[in-house]
Amino acid sequence: MPGSSGAVTRSTLRQQIADALRDEVLAGRLQPGQEFTVKEIAEQYGVSATPVREALVDLSAQGLLDADQHRGFHVHEYSFADYRGIVEARSLVTDGMFHALHAGHELMRPGDDPRRAVALAGVRRRGEEAQRSALAGDVTVLIGYDLRFWRELGFLFGNPYLTDFLHRLRVQSWVCVVQHLRRMTELRGRLWSDHTDLVDALALLDISAAHSIVAAYNTHSLALIERLADD
Repeated sequence: MPGSSGAVTRSTLRQQIADALRDEVLAGRLQPGQEFTVKEIAEQYGVSATPVREALVDLSAQGLLDADQHRGFHVHEYSFADYRGIVEARSLVTDGMFHALHAGHELMRPGDDPRRAVALAGVRRRGEEAQRSALAGDVTVLIGYDLRFWRELGFLFGNPYLTDFLHRLRVQSWVCVVQHLRRMTELRGRLWSDHTDLVDALALLDISAAHSIVAAYNTHSLALIERLADD
């Protein structure tokens, strides 16, 4: 189809720039409140302004950036109250997933669908990687595996809209906390690392245990970030 190749290329470039900038924020290289223009980002990546502007607008819609009228963009500054609200929102999403499982939309039962068993095993492996990086205190590696863990876990429930919403909330929650975590010199053993316990509970259809694991995770995360935010 005439013109389709150029459109695909621009769309791909737009996503690549958005992904790169999101990684910069998650890595702490772009700090909360830091300002920049479309021109600066375009020059940094050696591309035209159009895909950069589109990528920045996308990140603004996701709550990671704020647009400054006639000035450019800056990294969104989240408060502890924002983080508490995000944790509450993502809990409502996971509670909905677990409720669907309890109501009969089963993740899997032994012998039912071997493809689901394989998928669940894959999520558990991702959880093992997240667990190892959490116990080691490696935030950069943890963020990548943690986001993939929850996204792949969400896919098992068969609702892509719910999965995308949860992914967005988890990205926002990491953006909230990363600025605080990176100020700590030692994170080993201080980060949540019960990913595999959650998978095992869901595999057994033990919804009560799954709820308890997520509730303990939220309590732990809120206490840690509140303590760091007050320092």
